[in-house]
Amino acid sequence: MQGSPFPSDDAPGGEPAPQQPIRTIKYKHKQPIENMEQVKVLIIGSGPAGYTAGIYTSRANLAPVLYEGIEPGGQLTTTTEIENFPGYPEGVDGNQMMADLRRQAERFGTDVRSGVVTRVDLSQRPFRVEVDGEKELRAETLIVSTGASAKYLGLPSETRFRGMGVSACATCDGFFYRKKDVAVVGGGDTACEEATYLASLCRKVYMIVRKPYLRASKAMQERVFHTPNIEVLFEHNTVEVLGDDNGVTGALLRHNDGTERRIDIDGFFLAIGHHPNTELFAGQLELDAEGYIRTEPGTSKTSVEGVFAAGDVQDPHYRQAITAAGSGCIAALDCERFLHQ
Repeated sequence: MQGSPFPSDDAPGGEPAPQQPIRTIKYKHKQPIENMEQVKVLIIGSGPAGYTAGIYTSRANLAPVLYEGIEPGGQLTTTTEIENFPGYPEGVDGNQMMADLRRQAERFGTDVRSGVVTRVDLSQRPFRVEVDGEKELRAETLIVSTGASAKYLGLPSETRFRGMGVSACATCDGFFYRKKDVAVVGGGDTACEEATYLASLCRKVYMIVRKPYLRASKAMQERVFHTPNIEVLFEHNTVEVLGDDNGVTGALLRHNDGTERRIDIDGFFLAIGHHPNTELFAGQLELDAEGYIRTEPGTSKTSVEGVFAAGDVQDPHYRQAITAAGSGCIAALDCERFLHQ
């Protein structure tokens, strides 16, 4: 484990925090520093996981404080319509659903704040947390719900049409492209899985693969090659996503030999991976090879006692709003039991 990212509270010449392996780590509770805000439960990140954790911890009278982060409401705020979250039979705009969850959390007493957590020190409890590079507070417990960001190609046109035909979640948005033509970018297992899923809904699915082969498992490759309405475009890269005021209309592709072609599509799906937002916790929490927070099976407990993880930051598999909300509930209950033990 790395040392504290904060200057030491000890007098000059004092002993630094001991180095400890990343296992389930227990720390002695130290006397809080006077004149610094003390928080019983601090939730880092919003979205379905964070807001649900706020609902449950506030109903348990734990007075949670929630910092929303860079993207208040999380990735769902970039989704124009959500049809697969229970309780919205007519569907709901992503921003509206996040506003509803926030209001519900605030109704029970969650202190929802704007701000970005810029540093944490998990070497002792209460944990030291810095917000916006300025404010410092102490937290008895942490619930980490910082999410995972989809990887994009970095094209300006891709950004322009995000939520208007450009998506990073076929399960979330594929239903809107029934009997239409779409493209999937990527050549791994996720791309193949999303392409075969979309093929069950769409008229035609193009797979845009920059290499001359698929990186996916043999089983996934077989599914793709045996699905008649999937066309794999090997050795192609996307130059630009095309569209108008109504959304995506096509994509301009370039073959590795330099030739270009246009494909007419209504949806452009990215399946090149996700990046968990865990930079703050590197060297302090146990992470997997891809950077997701490891939790004890069946719980939200991390490798540091008193720190819990919820949502996509610990879930590389499902990445759905409903599973994120469920894990927020689990984190809140685990946190409550920890504080009352």
